[in-house]
Amino acid sequence: MKTELSVILPCLNEENSIEICIKKIKDIFKKENINGEIIVVDNGSTDRSVEIIKKHSDVKLLFETQKGYGAALRKGIDNAEGKYIIMGDADNTYDFYEIPKFLEKLKEGYDLVMGSRFKGKILKNAMSWSHRYIGNPLLSGMLRLFFGGNISDAHCGLRAFTKEAYQKMNLRTTGMEFASEMVIHALKKNLKITEIPITYYPRIGESKLSSFRDAWRHIRFMLLYSPDYLFLLPGLVFLIIGLTISLGILIRGHILLLGRSWGVHVLFFSSIITLIGWQILNIWLSAKAFTHSIGLEDNKFIKKLLTILNLERILLFGLSLFLGGIVGLLYIIYIWAKTNFGPLEELRLGIFSLMIAAMGIQTIFGAFLSSVVQIKYQ
Repeated sequence: MKTELSVILPCLNEENSIEICIKKIKDIFKKENINGEIIVVDNGSTDRSVEIIKKHSDVKLLFETQKGYGAALRKGIDNAEGKYIIMGDADNTYDFYEIPKFLEKLKEGYDLVMGSRFKGKILKNAMSWSHRYIGNPLLSGMLRLFFGGNISDAHCGLRAFTKEAYQKMNLRTTGMEFASEMVIHALKKNLKITEIPITYYPRIGESKLSSFRDAWRHIRFMLLYSPDYLFLLPGLVFLIIGLTISLGILIRGHILLLGRSWGVHVLFFSSIITLIGWQILNIWLSAKAFTHSIGLEDNKFIKKLLTILNLERILLFGLSLFLGGIVGLLYIIYIWAKTNFGPLEELRLGIFSLMIAAMGIQTIFGAFLSSVVQIKYQ
């Protein structure tokens, strides 16, 4: 009979809890008449974990030498035979007697079923105060803000998915950020997702989490996968502020701010801010081109934008900016020549022209970068 369900347990020094988890899964297989398999992926245990697992001849034991939560899970999932897959930690924090609830949702047609500790019950001493009220809500909130959806517990380790959905997600990470990557890819690829409340128990044994390091890995990963928040928003802020101030000083000779008149010295700083903003926006375009080319997102607006902003058009625009800046500089030389190269009072126009010329150069090379990242190899 074909395997219906594969349960994946990543394991690193879980000698006190691994057998409890295995027995729970076996009990539920028998009670619910589930044709399933248990796969334990050892990630370098130095205690008796492997010895205990080997006592269960019907448990598939795999070894992953590359360290990391994601690496261990990917190894197990790649070797799973089941149509449906459930992953959970081997420290007994999750109740595997809840497996039928996940399986039921998968059979209803959901691609990814997330457990939610916050919609369910978190037992005393199961989660630290900082993780419960700061870390997890903050990270889940960032994920909802950046990528949409309504997942309340994006880092719950008990979740289920179909093998077909996993293959569509094409996950790559090897560390704790694997949890975020799965949800992000599922959202971006419009997979059908739901949450169910679960109970979270105090773990048996020592925690492998490093709060700040693992939190940063999640944040870093989310930022890298959301170029709009990482590049577009700060780029627009810098550009709008810098360009507004620069144009104001160029046209009027000064601007009034905080009850004072500001002139050419502020123009120097505002031109730098403008250049920073423009450079960030060039990076944003390249980042969007890359995410689109690898199939990470299928946004019709970005697809249309990349069609309009092809290499030749951006190069032409960049060249126009560069030549516009050069014309401004040539005009200054012309004015200077008319005074027999005497005293010159065109510093405002000079700074602004140099800024425009530099923006043109940024645009030209940014255009080539956005085209490079779209190169496809068969």
